[in-house]
Amino acid sequence: MGSLKEELLKPIWHAFTALDLDKSGKVSKSQLKVLSHNLCTLLNVPHDPVALEEHFRDDDEGPVSNQGYMPYLNRFILEKVQANFDKIEFNKMCWTLCAKKNLPKNTLLLTDEDAFKVWVIFNFLSEDKYPLTIAPEEIEYLLKKLAEAMGSGWHQEQFEHYKIGLDASREGLSAWELIELIGSGRFSKGMDRQTVSMAINEVFKELILDVLKQGYMWKKGHRRKNWTERWFVLKPNIISYYVSEDLKDKRGDIVLDDNCSVEALPDKDGKKCLFLIKSLEKCFEISASDKKKKQEWIQAIQTSVNLLKLGNPPPHKEARRKRKELRQKLQAEQEELERQMIELQVANENKQKELETVRKQLEEAAARASEEEKKRLKTQMELQDRFCLELEREKMVRQKMEEQVAQKSSELEQHLQRVQELEEMYKQLQEALEEEKQARQDEETVRRLQARLLEEESAKRSELEKLHLEQQQTIQMTEAEKQELENQRKIKEHALHVAMQQLEQLELERKQALEQYEGVRKKLELAANNTKSWKDKVAHHEGLIRLIEPGSKNPHLITNWGPAAFTEAELEQREKSWKGKRSSPDQ
Repeated sequence: MGSLKEELLKPIWHAFTALDLDKSGKVSKSQLKVLSHNLCTLLNVPHDPVALEEHFRDDDEGPVSNQGYMPYLNRFILEKVQANFDKIEFNKMCWTLCAKKNLPKNTLLLTDEDAFKVWVIFNFLSEDKYPLTIAPEEIEYLLKKLAEAMGSGWHQEQFEHYKIGLDASREGLSAWELIELIGSGRFSKGMDRQTVSMAINEVFKELILDVLKQGYMWKKGHRRKNWTERWFVLKPNIISYYVSEDLKDKRGDIVLDDNCSVEALPDKDGKKCLFLIKSLEKCFEISASDKKKKQEWIQAIQTSVNLLKLGNPPPHKEARRKRKELRQKLQAEQEELERQMIELQVANENKQKELETVRKQLEEAAARASEEEKKRLKTQMELQDRFCLELEREKMVRQKMEEQVAQKSSELEQHLQRVQELEEMYKQLQEALEEEKQARQDEETVRRLQARLLEEESAKRSELEKLHLEQQQTIQMTEAEKQELENQRKIKEHALHVAMQQLEQLELERKQALEQYEGVRKKLELAANNTKSWKDKVAHHEGLIRLIEPGSKNPHLITNWGPAAFTEAELEQREKSWKGKRSSPDQ
């Protein structure tokens, strides 16, 4: 029932579309009433004129859309349809409504009847989707059947080229485009209109009328047992035979069922190529024109019986079902592939976004890295410049240090030389000190000697004064005494003169001692000055070297330039010595 409903909906859709003159998708209720009445009449369904009004009584007086008409059509017409109606007349009624509006004017090789048959074939082969279209695979199947019926060769390359030219956005051709394609003769070049018409009629009978095989054969009568030629038509469940192929005078039917069988018979009664069709009621002896025809009929009848036993549809319907399932499978695979492609595209877009994000991140990272590299290079250049400056400065410092080291080395050498000199000076100073000590001892000796001489001189002066007084007293006493005194005076003067000479000699020796003392003192001052200069230098270069001096048990004096060269006792002794030297010339 479902397949019959789908089969009926396609011509009705064409009729409804033809009534939609302004292509708004809606048809007036009056037109739908006429269409519904005609459908009920042709489909042998009781017509209820009030049902349409009641169905749309809640609507306004405006037209009704296809979606609005379908519930009524299903409920009141299609659900009541049985298989006892004339499909050809039903299709012709729908064809009459849509042909004038849509049929191309120049169909070339096709008559109106041929165009009608192509339109019915289109409805049979078209997809169950609206608007109706026929898939390229079904177009190829139909064109192959027509080429086979015309006896012409099939040009696959020509069809492939045509299929490439089809609009990729469309899923196939409409009925009117298919009629125009077949009528153009593009795939039937060299064939006249009659040949094309016969081919369309043959394909129409096979696909629409379910004619599996047809042709003239001889049949043996049941009563007279005579052989008469009849036109046999094989359908899935029946074999009908007519007087001629115009099908006007039907002579009988052979009903096929699970109990029927067909078998070949040997030649007899002058008839050849015999075979027998057995049924529950009768047996039919048939004679084909040749062995090939005989074998084809036996095979076709046996195939029909086997299909009835299996409950399968006719071969062309089974082939259409398989093609449809294959298309659906391919479409499902295509949709799945498209879905997967979409998913892959989405995933790819996501990946692209991720990659774009990663690329941006990498670019940002690269920019940051470049910036950091620039900063690093800048820092490196700055560090390098700084390092160069530091290096130059270090070189300069190093040169200065080298110069200083060289200077220090020379100074050290000079200092070492000076130390050697100082050591020599120290030795000389030691010698000078020894000489000073010796000089002091000599000075003491001289001073003692000088003091002794002074004492002697004083004693002698006292004696001279005493002698002088005595002389004066003696002079005063007597001249003789004076002479004696004069003599004594002379003697005394001579003694005084000798004493004076001795005194002058002592004075000379004292002066020499003083000069010697003065020389020793000058040497001592010079040595002290040299020692002070040496101590200053030593104090100035105290960090480099310190003189090795003999230790002293007494505490050393500490000056601003470091430890003093003499002890406090030595300094006091020298001060006393200098004071003594200063006081001695005054005496």
